[in-house]
Amino acid sequence: MIDREQVRKVALLARLELTPEEEEQFTTQLGSILDYIEQLNELDVSHVPPTARAIDVSNITREDNLQPYADREAILSSAPEQEGEFFKVPKILNVE
Repeated sequence: MIDREQVRKVALLARLELTPEEEEQFTTQLGSILDYIEQLNELDVSHVPPTARAIDVSNITREDNLQPYADREAILSSAPEQEGEFFKVPKILNVE
C-alpha cells in the first residue's frame, strides 16, 4: 500500500503542488492501481510470448514515385518570395 509520504515525494519529483485533499485522493487512487497491478502479477504468463502490441499490425506503404507537378507556375506564384524557379526562404543557419 502507498502512503501519503510517498505521494508527496512523487508530487515533489513531478513538480506538483497538492492540497491535503488531493494527497488523500491520490493516495487512495494510487493504492487501488497498485493493488490491481499485484493481481496481474499473480497471473501465469510463462507461456505467453513477449509482444510490442496486443494485435499484429503491418504498415502498408507504397513506393514513392517522383512525378513533376503539372502547374509549377501556380505553386511558385503563391509563394511569398521566389528566386527563379525556386521558393526563397529566410536563412536559418549562421554563416559564421
